[in-house]
Amino acid sequence: MKIVNTLALRLIRAKFRIISFFSPTRAAKSAFILFCTPPSRDVPEVPKFFLDAEQLNFEYEGYRIVGYRWNKGAGKRVLIVHGFESTVINFQRYIEPLSKREMEVLAFDAPAHGRSSGKTMNALIYSRFIQHIYERFGHVDSFVAHSLGALSLCLALSELRLTTPARVALIAPATTTVTAVESYCRHLQIAPKVKQELYSLIEKVAGRPVDSISIIATVQHVNGEILWVHDQDDRVTPLADCEPIIKANYPHIRFEITKGLGHSRIYRDARILNMVVEYL
Repeated sequence: MKIVNTLALRLIRAKFRIISFFSPTRAAKSAFILFCTPPSRDVPEVPKFFLDAEQLNFEYEGYRIVGYRWNKGAGKRVLIVHGFESTVINFQRYIEPLSKREMEVLAFDAPAHGRSSGKTMNALIYSRFIQHIYERFGHVDSFVAHSLGALSLCLALSELRLTTPARVALIAPATTTVTAVESYCRHLQIAPKVKQELYSLIEKVAGRPVDSISIIATVQHVNGEILWVHDQDDRVTPLADCEPIIKANYPHIRFEITKGLGHSRIYRDARILNMVVEYL
């Protein structure tokens, strides 16, 4: 979650202080809804490159999904998975070279993002959506995913248990949900008793412990090779969260650690772009 308006931040903090005084449980429910709500929707003008693609629009669990496809029926299929508060239009720089390599490319705005409808979305909703895409459009050979999209993808792949190994590029992945929740609570100055209720609510909704909603808990179940790109200066999804995976030294994961690119510049960087395209 990203709140840039100082006045809005003060009002939200005050709101939670008042609600939590009367009911920590109610405050936690309100905090959970806000946690799952993109505070801004990135809806840039649709470039001609996307207008010329096959339009893939359909209904999914009450959401109106907007998507695109290039090179239908090509030998290899790749799925683009964007991050929180983003849109697939931001990944044109990846789609164009992949489509020129005669790969079928699928790209969708996630629920509550871009031109798809909805107000709330989280890693579990996104994970189910990715599984739906896989089942609806058929086997996917390769994946490119950024931030929350990377976490959601790993959750989905651990459930799908692919019979054929895939190639997966994770760029600045959100490695663990616990880090996101802790950062969120610090940012909004949420009281400890409300934070405890929030964790309980997430576990109730997910039907599983919060620390299991992580790449750490799922990456060993991903059938395929993984290129993991992360920056030392990433303040949104800290590199420190990856240490258990780095230490595990999984043979199917290759790390590329950068410096000075942060969380968003990293997927726009020309060297990283070329690396990912060549890898796929």
